[in-house]
Amino acid sequence: MTGATVWLTGLPSAGKTTVATAVAERLRARGRRVEVLDGDAVREHLSAGLGFSRADRDTNVARIGFVAELLARNGVLVLAAVISPYAAARDAVRARHDAGATPFVEVHVATPVEICSVRDVKGLYAKQRAGEISGLTGVDDVYEAPTAPELVLQPESLDASVDAVLAALSERGLL
Repeated sequence: MTGATVWLTGLPSAGKTTVATAVAERLRARGRRVEVLDGDAVREHLSAGLGFSRADRDTNVARIGFVAELLARNGVLVLAAVISPYAAARDAVRARHDAGATPFVEVHVATPVEICSVRDVKGLYAKQRAGEISGLTGVDDVYEAPTAPELVLQPESLDASVDAVLAALSERGLL
């Protein structure tokens, strides 16, 4: 079975991990080999010690991209849920996949910052408003939205988002 990387990018609390986890559950139920690479978990275990400067964020994205491509070229469908705020870093991950002829599908989870700040899963928006943190992606640090992702998810039901990701994969012959 062909592996691939599905790279879900978007603002904090956009729903990237929620969508990735739900897609993975559906695919595992079909017997598919799937791994979810959650940006927070990878940062804790593989990128411990990195901060949130542009260089550190790019390094984190590159590490996740390396692991994703490694798994994908070995037949695993990888769902990488990563803020990945900078277009150049995402483009470098795509180029790594292209160089290895490994399928790569970029999904922009395009939840507006207003909705993300209400969800505020990790309390980051509240901390930023209180002046406890700075450099929050999409608020006081840049988020360069993808210009040509394979799929854009707007705020909708989880089932609709999962169906859209699965349809995109099916259309590309990756299921």
